[in-house]
Amino acid sequence: MTRHAILTAEAHRDLRILDRSDAMLGDAQMCCVTVPTEFRAVQAEYPILFRMNPERDGFHAFAMFGFENGENLYLSDRGWDARYRPLAMTIQPFLIGGNPNDDRVKQVHVDLDSPRIATGDDGIRVFDDHGRATPYLDRIAEQLGDLDQGYRDAAGFFAAIRRYDLLEPFSLEVTLDDGSTNRLVGFHIIDEDRLAALDGAAVAELHAAGHLEAIYMAIASLSQWGALIARRNRRMHRD
Repeated sequence: MTRHAILTAEAHRDLRILDRSDAMLGDAQMCCVTVPTEFRAVQAEYPILFRMNPERDGFHAFAMFGFENGENLYLSDRGWDARYRPLAMTIQPFLIGGNPNDDRVKQVHVDLDSPRIATGDDGIRVFDDHGRATPYLDRIAEQLGDLDQGYRDAAGFFAAIRRYDLLEPFSLEVTLDDGSTNRLVGFHIIDEDRLAALDGAAVAELHAAGHLEAIYMAIASLSQWGALIARRNRRMHRD
């Protein structure tokens, strides 16, 4: 359940947020949405896959944390075990209200039913005693702005890769050290053969629009599967 409210100093002067990484706080997810503007940072830690949206009229990109629902192999007893945490995870429980394609000034919303809402003196304050934004809220607002801009830019990226038919279905079957098999289906990756076959004009168009780098970052991210499989095997041996 979610209960969204516009964040204001008047209504949320004493609001505190649990900013640590924990399964009980909603971090036990196998993936999260990512946007092309952060692919460079994401690809250094996570595989990036694409999946058709529920309306089946477009695609979203996902940073992958595991092989099955509820599995996040980057979560440990010490928190989040990676140098970069995707924006969609770091901004919780905040979000920007409205449609990403709306050019009007956006307002910060907060999910008041989130497990990250702290009680008592636990957590990080959002506003100080004078009702001013704390450095924590300033950071969140900047990240929300980055994610909102990323969503806006993503529309052109996905239109381009669909125009040139650059996605192909992807499935992965992994045999672990104990002989069990994990299978990942329903996703897409960049079709490297089709990308290589594009003519100069198409490549120039993708480059001029800023899409070519994101495409190559998504391809490069697939090298992270080995590290993700190793994480799964290590966790299996510990369990």
